[in-house]
Amino acid sequence: MKITIANDKKQVEVIKAMASRNKEVANKAQEAVAAYVTPAINEALLNAPTLSNFWTTQRFNEDDTPTIPIDLYTDTDDDLITVWESSKSAGLATNRLVPSNDELTVQTMQIETAYSFDRKHAAKSRLDVIGKSLAFLGNQILKKQEKKSAELILQALASGSTNGKQHVMRSNTAGEFKLADYNRLMTLLKRIHTAKDGGTPMDDMGGTGITDLLISPEISEQIRNVAFNPQNTRGTKTDIAAPDQIRNAAFNSAGVPNFFGVNLWEFREMGVGSKWNTLFDVIAGATTFPGVWGTTGSSASAFAATEELIIGIDRSRDSLWRPALTSSTDMEGVDYGPIFSIYPDDQFVARQNTIGWWGGLEEGRVIIDDRAIVGLIV
Repeated sequence: MKITIANDKKQVEVIKAMASRNKEVANKAQEAVAAYVTPAINEALLNAPTLSNFWTTQRFNEDDTPTIPIDLYTDTDDDLITVWESSKSAGLATNRLVPSNDELTVQTMQIETAYSFDRKHAAKSRLDVIGKSLAFLGNQILKKQEKKSAELILQALASGSTNGKQHVMRSNTAGEFKLADYNRLMTLLKRIHTAKDGGTPMDDMGGTGITDLLISPEISEQIRNVAFNPQNTRGTKTDIAAPDQIRNAAFNSAGVPNFFGVNLWEFREMGVGSKWNTLFDVIAGATTFPGVWGTTGSSASAFAATEELIIGIDRSRDSLWRPALTSSTDMEGVDYGPIFSIYPDDQFVARQNTIGWWGGLEEGRVIIDDRAIVGLIV
């Protein structure tokens, strides 16, 4: 996130006023700057290409309690379903059983951050310092949201099991991601999601399959490798390349985040030894995941630190929810106020020569149907 404050006379005067020894003048100037940048930061938080924004935002007011009618968003025949949620900013994701015909009340949490800088930067109209300090607030919120989102998805993925199938399987060949693995992952998602009678779900409930793949830079490289590496996994001849059209599409995906209609999201946090990979290793613990289908057998083993995880998500289903407290609505209840708010930090005394802001939001994270998430161990 980057914030640039326009260098015009009015803006400069407001910035300088923040350094006033008159507390009332300084506070009003800070409030004016906060009001100016808050819409931009909210826009960035809601539209940033991050894992956090894979969730459907449900806004609620201060006097409301966020709820989700479970039966409208799931098609399971079970009396009880497992819901994953995160209700504390520093706590672990938890799961609980709720009646499938219940109105789920979502627990929310406060996510806050603060930043301060020397008063002299405001007195000298250092617009770059002011802009970066405000951007810091937004980036810290994004990082905290990203952490909670990843933790919740990895918890649900490691424990997921439907119709006798775990939601995670292994690639055909250790350390390699091929077209056959991508194809099998699509099949796994269809097999774990069925209608109440075990058959084909209705169109409005069944989703469209995997819409997004979360991958590491190394897996991005292997997708590009489809352009010149063999792809066959059956028979004794192992040097058969993919058709030209597929190879061209794979290599062109180096610059276009889309492969066979599936959005590719490359995260530095994924890959061997990286943050989310290590977190999944800890969460999965001794849980064993099946091997490949077919001639190589189906023995199960625990996730190893030398392996990496690919995550597939079906965003066409409303399974990932994010209730968020909004500050206000208009008279018709249409124009919602900001989710993230910034305020002058009043903890500093005059002799500290320090100016600061603090900001935060209140939100919850809940997964009401873990069948929308699948994983491939490579």
